[in-house]
Amino acid sequence: MLYIDSFLNFLKFEKRSSDHTVVAYKADLKQFAEYMKEMGVKDEREVKTRFIRNWVVALHYDNLKPRSIHRKIASLRAYFKHLLREEVIETSPVEGVILPKLSKNLPDFVKEKEMDLLLDHVPFGEDYPGVRDRTIIDLFYGTGIRLSELVALKDRSFDFGSGLVKVLGKRNKERLVPLNQTTLNSVSNYMLRRNQEFGENKAKSFFLTDKGEAIYHKLVYRIVNKHLRSVTTLAKKSPHILRHTYATILLNRGADINAIKELLGHANLNATQVYTHNTFEKLSSIYNQAHPRA
Repeated sequence: MLYIDSFLNFLKFEKRSSDHTVVAYKADLKQFAEYMKEMGVKDEREVKTRFIRNWVVALHYDNLKPRSIHRKIASLRAYFKHLLREEVIETSPVEGVILPKLSKNLPDFVKEKEMDLLLDHVPFGEDYPGVRDRTIIDLFYGTGIRLSELVALKDRSFDFGSGLVKVLGKRNKERLVPLNQTTLNSVSNYMLRRNQEFGENKAKSFFLTDKGEAIYHKLVYRIVNKHLRSVTTLAKKSPHILRHTYATILLNRGADINAIKELLGHANLNATQVYTHNTFEKLSSIYNQAHPRA
């Protein structure tokens, strides 16, 4: 297919999408291009709606999860919409593709007592990896930032005087997130330990590997997964679970949903409202205390 690289450049340089987003689009589109090549189609103008429907069926028989199939079709939809704007095609072949509605998966979250156990009682160790790992967990839990946002942090991202961290979010949009005193202390302690270990930080990354190199996504994921295993039985033990946990706890403690939207860096309120289901635990507690027949 002829225009994938052009579209990826549009995402990166004009739409200012994150590297993670561009990589995801690239993977989806290259996979579709391979399928089209098998069908003898090399030009986007030759793609028919039935080809995309057949691809959906093929993905289903490959045991791909429905949510993943939806994401791939969303990538195609955005791609062909771009080609429409560029007048490469006259109609989008994706518009005729109807996918079944997804069941809403409510976000999992780690219980507050489990996080207290992890951060207050589980030993991380006083060596560099231990101090770093604890700070990573603390920062995810204390700010709700995304994995890509944590990896992108630099020393200058932190303002200790104001107690804020500057986060570079999706589409390179910056936001300021407050840090509680415990997390501030954790970050400060990490910087001291890191500089003792490696000297002045010349890497672009705030967090470093055991060898003093810039940290990367897979390592952070493994760190979080390893430590969450010690306190929770949740199936998913990822950095994003800690983002869910952050939002849920703020809501349960009475924070305004619009404020949480800004803290999380959501573009619209719909993305934040998915967390409101978890406040039912709080509502039930209030009901049991207040209702005369409870």
